[in-house]
Amino acid sequence: MEHFSIVIAGGGPVGLVTAVALARHGIKVLVMEAAPDIPQDLRAGTFHPPTVEMLDSIGLGDALLAKGVKIPKWQMRDRKKGLVAEFDLGMLADETRFPFRLHCEQHKLSHIAHQALLKLPSATIEFSTSCTGYEQDDDGVTVSFEGPKGAGTVRCDYLVGCDGIRSVVRKTMGTEFEGFTWPERFLVFATPYDMREQGFTGNAYVADPIEWCGIFYQPHDGPPGIWRIAFPVGPELTDEQALTDDYVQARIKGFLSPDMDYEISYRSVYRVHQRVANEFRDRRVMLAGDAAHVNNPIGGMGLNSGIQDGITLAEKLVEILLHGASDELLARYARQRRTANVEYVQAQSIRNKRLLEEKDPAVRQERLDEMRAIGKDPARARAHMLNTSMIASVRRAAEIA
Repeated sequence: MEHFSIVIAGGGPVGLVTAVALARHGIKVLVMEAAPDIPQDLRAGTFHPPTVEMLDSIGLGDALLAKGVKIPKWQMRDRKKGLVAEFDLGMLADETRFPFRLHCEQHKLSHIAHQALLKLPSATIEFSTSCTGYEQDDDGVTVSFEGPKGAGTVRCDYLVGCDGIRSVVRKTMGTEFEGFTWPERFLVFATPYDMREQGFTGNAYVADPIEWCGIFYQPHDGPPGIWRIAFPVGPELTDEQALTDDYVQARIKGFLSPDMDYEISYRSVYRVHQRVANEFRDRRVMLAGDAAHVNNPIGGMGLNSGIQDGITLAEKLVEILLHGASDELLARYARQRRTANVEYVQAQSIRNKRLLEEKDPAVRQERLDEMRAIGKDPARARAHMLNTSMIASVRRAAEIA
């Protein structure tokens, strides 16, 4: 039976980045990915400053920066009254080398990480191969898989589950995936129309009790790029009805000019979950990314948190495998990343969504007035951006022993 130091279940961006962070140290790592090639998932595409810092630390920063676009400013808007507050991450230039949100589709990071892995002799990636379970003992983990040639097993020192919201690794671990599913679905569509013509920055959140939305610009395959918009879809509509031209056009005309039709280049409907695994580690098996936690996309924190999981875990595995550190580092990983997710990612993303959708007029006005006051006060704006940029959550995690 072939032996690897690390097996990673899941070859999305989190799994591939974790593999790069390990293999660049010569650690023998195997990535199993169920899809036949790099998944082309268009949902996530915002990289916050500390995530770019981490990716830069493992040699992926320059390539990602070349593929993405820097968005230093983002807005909070009211659908009827317009701009509420605008925040400039340039204020954080003394806190980070990357004082902006980097917008780039997540599959581009996956391709960059995959190309990096192909140059690292200690890395192996197997497509069309799914982890189907595992058994562990004091000396290692036996991982079961299903691949092009049928079922098999492989042996490793440690297994990392990066296999998404339906994670086989998490289910085999037997830990609870605590939380809830939002009652409404999200309609996400894209248009090449340049929303800057109507006063938007490259990232904006529009509050409304019925038709709130999130907007962000993506470079896509070059100029002029695309603008992606996320709306809520209530239970009274089927997915098919929400995807019709009439429905999509009505949504976009609700907050942009109603006097024109907009080209729609992409549309999709999906459910949104808010969940965190009760445990991130069981002895030699760890969870990272969507296998460990999922959240709504308002604020762009899910992918970032997953990448931060993977690189933080890789740093600890390097210390264990190459420098004789104690396995207690893995318990610290679990404490750090679960705390950061619960206290910051889950809390902030839930607050973000509730701010946009608040239906009580008095509460809604109070919250928007508060955002307006924060935007006008440099000290409060700075503190707000440290939270929303995830700098504060990364620092909080680093403090946990």
